[in-house]
Amino acid sequence: MPRMPSPSSFLVCAACCCAVLLWPALGLAQYGATNGEWRSYGGDLGSTKYSPLDQIDAANFGDLRMAWRWQTVDASLDMEAIREQVPRIQFRMFQASPLMVDGVLYISTALQQVAAIDAGTGETLWVHNPEYYLEGQPTHFYNSRGVAYWEDDEDPNDARIFFGTHGGYLLALDADTGQPVREFGIDGRVDLMEGIPRAVRGETNYNGRNLIGVASPPIVAHDVVVTPSVISDSAIKKEAPPGWVRGVDARTGDTKWMFRTVPQADDFGADSWQNESWRYSGNTNVWSFLSVDDELGYVYLPTGTPTGDYYGGHRLGDNLFAESVVALDIETGQRMWHFQAVHHGVWDYDFPAAPNLVDITVDGRPVKALAQVSKQGFTYVFDRVTGDPVWPIEERPVATDSDLEGEVLSPTQPFPTKPPPFEYQGVTIDDLVDFTPEIRAMAVEAVKDFRLGPLFSPPMLSADGGLHGTIQRPYVGGGANWSGAAVDPETGLLYVPSLNRFSVLKYYTPDSVDGGNLRYTFRGLAAGVQPQMPQGLPLLKPPYTRMTAIDLNAGEHAWMQPNGDGNRLRNHPLLRDLDLPPLGGDGRGGPLLTKTLLVSALTAGGADDGPRLVARDKATGEILASVGLPGGAIGTPMTYMLDGRQHIALTVGGEVPELIALALP
Repeated sequence: MPRMPSPSSFLVCAACCCAVLLWPALGLAQYGATNGEWRSYGGDLGSTKYSPLDQIDAANFGDLRMAWRWQTVDASLDMEAIREQVPRIQFRMFQASPLMVDGVLYISTALQQVAAIDAGTGETLWVHNPEYYLEGQPTHFYNSRGVAYWEDDEDPNDARIFFGTHGGYLLALDADTGQPVREFGIDGRVDLMEGIPRAVRGETNYNGRNLIGVASPPIVAHDVVVTPSVISDSAIKKEAPPGWVRGVDARTGDTKWMFRTVPQADDFGADSWQNESWRYSGNTNVWSFLSVDDELGYVYLPTGTPTGDYYGGHRLGDNLFAESVVALDIETGQRMWHFQAVHHGVWDYDFPAAPNLVDITVDGRPVKALAQVSKQGFTYVFDRVTGDPVWPIEERPVATDSDLEGEVLSPTQPFPTKPPPFEYQGVTIDDLVDFTPEIRAMAVEAVKDFRLGPLFSPPMLSADGGLHGTIQRPYVGGGANWSGAAVDPETGLLYVPSLNRFSVLKYYTPDSVDGGNLRYTFRGLAAGVQPQMPQGLPLLKPPYTRMTAIDLNAGEHAWMQPNGDGNRLRNHPLLRDLDLPPLGGDGRGGPLLTKTLLVSALTAGGADDGPRLVARDKATGEILASVGLPGGAIGTPMTYMLDGRQHIALTVGGEVPELIALALP
């Protein structure tokens, strides 16, 4: 029998009941960037990625021209000398989206230099280089997705930039000068490893990478800074630092609270870690972006998978608060409610993006909603005050027949009844590509030695003479990922870029000589045996990337459009003469919403079939206009108004990555 929702699925605290009683007094908040600025990564604390600006519209979008270009200051470093100390260093993952406040853009680079840039000219105003790239390899990659901005209501002359580093520090800079704010923490920084079990500064994991770092920007509200953290996924040991989340006083740097994402001893949820595995288990961190309801004073945490991501035999149980949405009081750290979307996760289906906050109307009832997109292609929608699902989320039976020794999978997983998934889930024979009978036969042959099945099919070992593993779809990188979704506060439409891709995991037992004690860990996609189609043909039916609009008022899809025509695939010798629909496959760039347009980047379709920025009709998804880009988009675009001129800015790749700003002539 499927189990009913329980404390390991969601919890409504007494404090939430009080909030419901106060509903009429709270009213409905309005989200979106204001005053032509862009003060948070997502445009606002609710991560809408929406601005009401409308100077750039469908009629003139194609007329956009380069207003200015700014090369990453990482390129000005003496990389040859740096590589003598740090051989693998690189600066191409310029993933940040800038903030714009009072005519100044603030951005961080892949090597975590922070710069202030004149929003009208692209002139560099200041650069702060903490040189943390010299203090060891980052936990994952050399990247940084941005910074946070804060103004002190008690002192109008005190404005600060907060950002986290690969070395596991939270830094505060004077927004006017770029100099450290010495009264914050110790000389302008807070050690994020302090108080975290098994996080010892100076120690590294088995492959020489830092134990804890930061890639995504903090969020600041109610004078509290809350910072994500990155913890290595490439574990060979069952012991790891937990991704506990702390609230830091924005003025002093003092820790106000710590929320234990891996509960300890008598904490609520500790019993979901059997055999007291909470004592050594780690990860369960928030590595992506956070959102805040400033009016309620709640911060929302999208959490990740425990150690190790793909095997849970050392951490039996549901493993709260992994792969959950957790609502905390931002001033005290008190848990208000939570919902766990994956019990005992072994698919790396951590929540990859910030929740989108929006006020909607469902069956005539106003709802202060939270919509959380996921790697598995679901959108979970909650009343963000109480944590109640807006539509039922059902616990449904799933297969548990894993052949990994010691593994005990959850017999059920949560399935939202609305909205429908925005990406394909699982694989059957009917999902294989069928452009021609010949190609279909190739696909059937390619999967004959693999396990096919629905979402949450158990991972399996690759056996000599037997099956090579389970085909997992969406793949470990997810249908949705860190680029997340955007939501229109005017209409309640949520826009999600996604990827249709599969993966097959290959497991091995790490060598105890290297300190490994996990029974199994993951070797990497490239090393695994994957179903191979001849001549680079796709295995599955298209589209391979898409954009989906979801009406959150009704819980239904409004439209779904492929992201691009897939011309490069269409020109394949076996496909070029076929009458194929748009195939997608041109990226899943992060979305930007304006009053009239949905803007995102595609990897093809521009000049010489190069990258481009496209504007879609928000109601239909039709591409209305596009403009070529000098390199493939890396970060998510943002928009701002300065001196009566609307700009769209984003980071792009190339020999030297750049931040570019587009505007009308």
